[in-house]
Amino acid sequence: MDHIVEVCLYFYCKFLWRCLKFVMRKLTGRCELQRICYNTKPGASRTMKIETSLRDSKSKLLQTSVSVHPDAIEKTIEDIMELKKINPDINPQLGISLQACLLQIVGYRNLIADVEKLRREAYDSDNPQHEEMLLKLWKFLKPNTPLESRISKQWCEIGFQGDDPKTDFRGMGLLGLYNLQYFAERDATAAQQVLSDSLHPKCSKFSKAEWEKKRMDKAIGYSFAIVGINITDLAYNLLVSGALKTHFYNIAPEAPTLSHFQQTFCYLMHEFHKFWIEEDPMDIMEFNRVREKFRKRIIKQLQNPDMALCPHFAASEGLINM
Repeated sequence: MDHIVEVCLYFYCKFLWRCLKFVMRKLTGRCELQRICYNTKPGASRTMKIETSLRDSKSKLLQTSVSVHPDAIEKTIEDIMELKKINPDINPQLGISLQACLLQIVGYRNLIADVEKLRREAYDSDNPQHEEMLLKLWKFLKPNTPLESRISKQWCEIGFQGDDPKTDFRGMGLLGLYNLQYFAERDATAAQQVLSDSLHPKCSKFSKAEWEKKRMDKAIGYSFAIVGINITDLAYNLLVSGALKTHFYNIAPEAPTLSHFQQTFCYLMHEFHKFWIEEDPMDIMEFNRVREKFRKRIIKQLQNPDMALCPHFAASEGLINM
Protein backbone atom coordinates (compact mmCIF):
# COMPACT_ATOMS: atom_id res chain seq x y z
CA MET A 1 0.00 0.00 0.00
CA ASP A 2 2.82 2.39 0.92
CA HIS A 3 4.50 1.66 -2.40
CA ILE A 4 1.33 2.57 -4.32
CA VAL A 5 1.06 5.84 -2.38
CA GLU A 6 4.70 6.67 -3.19
CA VAL A 7 4.17 6.02 -6.90
CA CYS A 8 1.00 8.14 -6.96
CA LEU A 9 2.78 10.93 -5.10
CA TYR A 10 5.68 10.80 -7.57
CA PHE A 11 3.44 11.18 -10.64
CA TYR A 12 1.38 13.86 -8.88
CA CYS A 13 4.51 15.91 -8.14
CA LYS A 14 5.77 15.39 -11.68
CA PHE A 15 2.44 16.59 -13.05
CA LEU A 16 2.55 19.69 -10.82
CA TRP A 17 6.14 20.39 -11.90
CA ARG A 18 5.19 20.26 -15.58
CA CYS A 19 2.26 22.59 -14.92
CA LEU A 20 4.58 25.01 -13.12
CA LYS A 21 7.05 24.93 -16.02
CA PHE A 22 4.20 25.68 -18.45
CA VAL A 23 3.01 28.64 -16.35
CA MET A 24 6.56 30.01 -16.00
CA ARG A 25 7.08 29.76 -19.75
CA LYS A 26 3.89 31.76 -20.37
CA LEU A 27 4.77 34.38 -17.75
CA THR A 28 8.42 34.89 -18.69
CA GLY A 29 8.38 33.96 -22.37
CA ARG A 30 11.38 31.72 -21.69
CA CYS A 31 11.79 27.94 -21.49
CA GLU A 32 13.37 26.32 -18.43
CA LEU A 33 16.80 26.07 -20.08
CA GLN A 34 16.75 29.81 -20.77
CA ARG A 35 15.70 30.65 -17.23
CA ILE A 36 18.50 28.51 -15.79
CA CYS A 37 21.18 29.99 -18.05
CA TYR A 38 20.09 33.59 -17.52
CA ASN A 39 19.41 33.38 -13.77
CA THR A 40 22.13 31.02 -12.49
CA LYS A 41 25.83 31.81 -12.35
CA PRO A 42 28.22 29.59 -14.34
CA GLY A 43 29.75 26.58 -12.66
CA ALA A 44 28.26 23.63 -10.82
CA SER A 45 25.04 25.44 -9.88
CA ARG A 46 24.13 26.06 -13.51
CA THR A 47 25.49 22.86 -15.05
CA MET A 48 23.78 20.57 -12.52
CA LYS A 49 20.44 22.34 -13.04
CA ILE A 50 20.81 22.04 -16.81
CA GLU A 51 21.71 18.36 -16.44
CA THR A 52 18.60 17.70 -14.31
CA SER A 53 16.36 19.63 -16.70
CA LEU A 54 17.62 17.72 -19.74
CA ARG A 55 17.50 14.32 -18.06
CA ASP A 56 13.95 14.83 -16.70
CA SER A 57 12.54 16.29 -19.91
CA LYS A 58 9.74 14.50 -21.75
CA SER A 59 11.62 15.18 -25.00
CA LYS A 60 13.77 12.30 -26.22
CA LEU A 61 16.18 14.79 -27.82
CA LEU A 62 16.80 16.53 -24.50
CA GLN A 63 17.06 13.27 -22.56
CA THR A 64 19.73 11.85 -24.87
CA SER A 65 21.67 15.11 -25.17
CA VAL A 66 23.53 14.36 -21.91
CA SER A 67 25.16 11.30 -23.47
CA VAL A 68 26.00 12.40 -27.01
CA HIS A 69 29.50 12.20 -28.45
CA PRO A 70 31.51 15.41 -27.79
CA ASP A 71 31.73 16.02 -31.56
CA ALA A 72 27.93 16.03 -31.76
CA ILE A 73 27.36 18.64 -29.04
CA GLU A 74 27.24 21.63 -31.40
CA LYS A 75 24.65 19.95 -33.63
CA THR A 76 22.68 18.87 -30.56
CA ILE A 77 22.53 22.49 -29.33
CA GLU A 78 21.19 23.57 -32.71
CA ASP A 79 18.49 20.87 -32.54
CA ILE A 80 17.50 21.92 -29.01
CA MET A 81 17.24 25.57 -30.04
CA GLU A 82 15.06 24.58 -32.97
CA LEU A 83 12.86 22.32 -30.82
CA LYS A 84 12.38 25.11 -28.27
CA LYS A 85 11.76 27.64 -31.06
CA ILE A 86 14.61 29.86 -29.84
CA ASN A 87 16.19 32.20 -32.37
CA PRO A 88 19.99 31.89 -32.00
CA ASP A 89 20.48 35.35 -33.51
CA ILE A 90 18.33 36.92 -30.80
CA ASN A 91 19.67 34.63 -28.03
CA PRO A 92 23.34 33.99 -28.99
CA GLN A 93 24.50 33.62 -25.40
CA LEU A 94 22.13 30.72 -24.74
CA GLY A 95 23.87 28.47 -27.26
CA ILE A 96 27.28 29.28 -25.77
CA SER A 97 26.07 28.54 -22.24
CA LEU A 98 24.37 25.28 -23.20
CA GLN A 99 27.44 24.14 -25.10
CA ALA A 100 29.70 24.79 -22.11
CA CYS A 101 27.33 22.90 -19.82
CA LEU A 102 27.04 19.92 -22.18
CA LEU A 103 30.82 19.74 -22.57
CA GLN A 104 31.08 19.34 -18.80
CA ILE A 105 28.18 16.88 -18.53
CA VAL A 106 29.34 14.67 -21.39
CA GLY A 107 32.96 15.02 -20.28
CA TYR A 108 32.13 13.79 -16.79
CA ARG A 109 30.47 10.67 -18.20
CA ASN A 110 33.47 10.02 -20.45
CA LEU A 111 35.85 10.55 -17.54
CA ILE A 112 34.06 7.83 -15.57
CA ALA A 113 34.56 5.50 -18.54
CA ASP A 114 38.28 6.35 -18.78
CA VAL A 115 38.84 5.87 -15.05
CA GLU A 116 36.87 2.63 -15.04
CA LYS A 117 38.99 1.28 -17.89
CA LEU A 118 42.18 1.89 -15.89
CA ARG A 119 40.65 0.38 -12.77
CA ARG A 120 39.71 -2.80 -14.61
CA GLU A 121 43.15 -3.23 -16.19
CA ALA A 122 45.22 -5.50 -13.97
CA TYR A 123 48.90 -4.87 -13.34
CA ASP A 124 50.93 -7.18 -15.60
CA SER A 125 54.57 -7.74 -14.70
CA ASP A 126 55.17 -9.02 -18.23
CA ASN A 127 54.05 -5.68 -19.67
CA PRO A 128 57.11 -3.40 -20.14
CA GLN A 129 55.02 -0.24 -19.79
CA HIS A 130 53.58 -1.36 -16.47
CA GLU A 131 57.02 -2.27 -15.18
CA GLU A 132 58.45 1.05 -16.35
CA MET A 133 55.75 2.98 -14.48
CA LEU A 134 56.42 1.02 -11.28
CA LEU A 135 60.19 1.60 -11.46
CA LYS A 136 59.59 5.30 -12.11
CA LEU A 137 57.46 5.46 -8.98
CA TRP A 138 60.43 4.26 -6.95
CA LYS A 139 62.77 6.70 -8.70
CA PHE A 140 60.47 9.69 -8.04
CA LEU A 141 59.92 8.81 -4.38
CA LYS A 142 63.48 7.64 -3.58
CA PRO A 143 65.71 9.55 -6.06
CA ASN A 144 68.85 9.02 -3.98
CA THR A 145 68.33 5.32 -3.23
CA PRO A 146 68.83 2.78 -6.03
CA LEU A 147 66.45 -0.18 -6.14
CA GLU A 148 68.63 -3.24 -5.68
CA SER A 149 66.33 -5.60 -7.58
CA ARG A 150 62.80 -5.73 -9.00
CA ILE A 151 61.72 -8.22 -6.34
CA SER A 152 62.92 -6.64 -3.12
CA LYS A 153 61.93 -5.86 0.46
CA GLN A 154 62.87 -2.28 -0.38
CA TRP A 155 59.34 -1.77 -1.74
CA CYS A 156 58.16 -1.74 1.87
CA GLU A 157 60.09 1.52 2.29
CA ILE A 158 57.51 3.31 0.14
CA GLY A 159 54.56 1.55 1.69
CA PHE A 160 53.93 -1.66 -0.24
CA GLN A 161 53.12 -4.80 1.74
CA GLY A 162 55.69 -7.21 0.34
CA ASP A 163 58.63 -7.64 -2.00
CA ASP A 164 56.49 -7.41 -5.17
CA PRO A 165 54.04 -4.47 -5.41
CA LYS A 166 51.99 -6.06 -8.20
CA THR A 167 49.84 -7.91 -5.66
CA ASP A 168 48.83 -4.64 -3.99
CA PHE A 169 47.27 -3.21 -7.16
CA ARG A 170 44.53 -5.85 -7.39
CA GLY A 171 41.76 -3.69 -5.93
CA MET A 172 42.25 -0.59 -8.11
CA GLY A 173 44.21 -2.05 -11.01
CA LEU A 174 46.43 0.33 -12.97
CA LEU A 175 44.46 3.31 -11.66
CA GLY A 176 46.26 3.05 -8.32
CA LEU A 177 49.67 3.05 -10.00
CA TYR A 178 48.72 5.90 -12.35
CA ASN A 179 47.66 8.06 -9.40
CA LEU A 180 50.70 7.27 -7.26
CA GLN A 181 53.10 7.99 -10.11
CA TYR A 182 51.28 11.22 -10.96
CA PHE A 183 51.56 12.41 -7.35
CA ALA A 184 55.21 11.39 -7.07
CA GLU A 185 56.17 13.02 -10.39
CA ARG A 186 54.02 16.16 -10.55
CA ASP A 187 54.16 17.06 -6.86
CA ALA A 188 57.49 15.45 -6.01
CA THR A 189 58.44 17.60 -3.02
CA ALA A 190 55.08 17.12 -1.32
CA ALA A 191 54.94 13.39 -2.15
CA GLN A 192 58.41 12.80 -0.70
CA GLN A 193 57.49 14.77 2.42
CA VAL A 194 54.27 12.81 2.92
CA LEU A 195 56.22 9.58 2.44
CA SER A 196 58.80 10.69 4.99
CA ASP A 197 56.11 11.66 7.49
CA SER A 198 54.27 8.38 6.96
CA LEU A 199 57.34 6.43 8.05
CA HIS A 200 57.36 8.02 11.50
CA PRO A 201 57.75 7.08 14.21
CA LYS A 202 58.78 3.53 13.31
CA CYS A 203 61.58 4.64 10.97
CA SER A 204 62.37 7.91 12.71
CA LYS A 205 65.92 8.99 13.34
CA PHE A 206 64.74 10.27 16.73
CA SER A 207 64.47 8.15 19.86
CA LYS A 208 61.06 7.77 21.53
CA ALA A 209 62.06 10.28 24.22
CA GLU A 210 63.14 12.79 21.56
CA TRP A 211 59.84 12.31 19.71
CA GLU A 212 57.89 13.10 22.88
CA LYS A 213 60.12 16.06 23.64
CA LYS A 214 59.62 17.43 20.14
CA ARG A 215 55.87 16.72 20.40
CA MET A 216 55.97 14.66 17.21
CA ASP A 217 54.44 11.59 18.83
CA LYS A 218 51.19 12.30 16.93
CA ALA A 219 52.79 11.23 13.67
CA ILE A 220 51.57 7.62 13.70
CA GLY A 221 53.00 5.80 10.72
CA TYR A 222 51.08 4.29 7.83
CA SER A 223 51.95 2.57 4.55
CA PHE A 224 52.22 5.33 1.93
CA ALA A 225 51.55 3.24 -1.20
CA ILE A 226 48.72 1.22 0.36
CA VAL A 227 47.04 4.41 1.61
CA GLY A 228 47.51 5.92 -1.86
CA ILE A 229 45.65 2.97 -3.40
CA ASN A 230 42.98 3.34 -0.71
CA ILE A 231 42.57 7.06 -1.46
CA THR A 232 42.35 6.13 -5.14
CA ASP A 233 39.38 3.96 -4.18
CA LEU A 234 37.84 6.94 -2.35
CA ALA A 235 38.34 9.25 -5.35
CA TYR A 236 36.91 6.61 -7.69
CA ASN A 237 33.75 6.18 -5.62
CA LEU A 238 33.28 9.95 -5.31
CA LEU A 239 33.52 10.17 -9.11
CA VAL A 240 31.16 7.29 -9.92
CA SER A 241 28.56 8.40 -7.34
CA GLY A 242 28.44 11.86 -8.91
CA ALA A 243 29.71 13.58 -5.77
CA LEU A 244 32.67 15.07 -7.67
CA LYS A 245 30.40 16.84 -10.16
CA THR A 246 30.33 19.88 -7.90
CA HIS A 247 34.11 20.07 -7.89
CA PHE A 248 34.72 19.32 -11.57
CA TYR A 249 31.93 21.56 -12.86
CA ASN A 250 33.52 24.42 -10.89
CA ILE A 251 37.16 23.92 -11.92
CA ALA A 252 36.97 22.50 -15.46
CA PRO A 253 35.83 25.17 -17.96
CA GLU A 254 35.00 22.45 -20.47
CA ALA A 255 35.26 18.66 -20.18
CA PRO A 256 36.92 17.29 -17.02
CA THR A 257 39.83 15.03 -17.91
CA LEU A 258 41.94 12.29 -16.35
CA SER A 259 44.43 14.98 -15.30
CA HIS A 260 41.69 16.71 -13.31
CA PHE A 261 40.95 13.41 -11.58
CA GLN A 262 44.62 12.82 -10.77
CA GLN A 263 45.00 16.37 -9.45
CA THR A 264 42.02 15.70 -7.21
CA PHE A 265 43.75 12.55 -5.98
CA CYS A 266 46.84 14.61 -5.09
CA TYR A 267 44.63 17.01 -3.14
CA LEU A 268 42.95 14.14 -1.28
CA MET A 269 46.36 12.66 -0.38
CA HIS A 270 47.48 16.03 1.02
CA GLU A 271 44.26 16.47 2.98
CA PHE A 272 44.10 12.92 4.29
CA HIS A 273 47.68 13.15 5.54
CA LYS A 274 46.84 16.32 7.49
CA PHE A 275 43.58 14.81 8.72
CA TRP A 276 45.37 11.65 9.89
CA ILE A 277 47.76 13.69 12.03
CA GLU A 278 44.92 15.86 13.39
CA GLU A 279 42.94 12.76 14.38
CA ASP A 280 45.92 11.46 16.38
CA PRO A 281 45.09 7.73 16.00
CA MET A 282 46.41 5.27 18.55
CA ASP A 283 47.69 2.95 15.81
CA ILE A 284 47.14 1.85 12.21
CA MET A 285 44.17 -0.24 13.31
CA GLU A 286 42.18 3.00 13.44
CA PHE A 287 42.69 3.58 9.73
CA ASN A 288 39.15 2.61 8.67
CA ARG A 289 37.60 4.90 11.28
CA VAL A 290 39.74 7.85 10.23
CA ARG A 291 39.15 7.18 6.53
CA GLU A 292 35.37 7.03 6.97
CA LYS A 293 35.37 10.27 8.94
CA PHE A 294 37.50 11.88 6.22
CA ARG A 295 35.15 10.59 3.50
CA LYS A 296 32.13 12.11 5.23
CA ARG A 297 33.91 15.45 5.55
CA ILE A 298 34.76 15.54 1.84
CA ILE A 299 31.20 14.58 0.85
CA LYS A 300 29.82 17.34 3.08
CA GLN A 301 32.12 19.86 1.41
CA LEU A 302 31.02 18.68 -2.04
CA GLN A 303 27.36 19.30 -1.17
CA ASN A 304 28.11 23.02 -1.44
CA PRO A 305 27.43 23.94 -5.11
CA ASP A 306 30.21 26.56 -4.98
CA MET A 307 32.80 24.06 -3.76
CA ALA A 308 36.08 23.48 -5.55
CA LEU A 309 38.27 21.09 -3.58
CA CYS A 310 41.50 22.32 -5.14
CA PRO A 311 40.91 25.59 -7.03
CA HIS A 312 44.67 26.02 -7.52
CA PHE A 313 44.48 23.07 -9.93
CA ALA A 314 41.85 24.79 -12.10
CA ALA A 315 42.47 24.48 -15.84
CA SER A 316 41.63 28.16 -16.29
CA GLU A 317 41.45 31.25 -14.13
CA GLY A 318 37.90 31.87 -15.30
CA LEU A 319 35.12 29.58 -16.46
CA ILE A 320 33.98 30.00 -20.04
CA ASN A 321 30.58 28.72 -18.95
CA MET A 322 28.88 32.05 -19.68
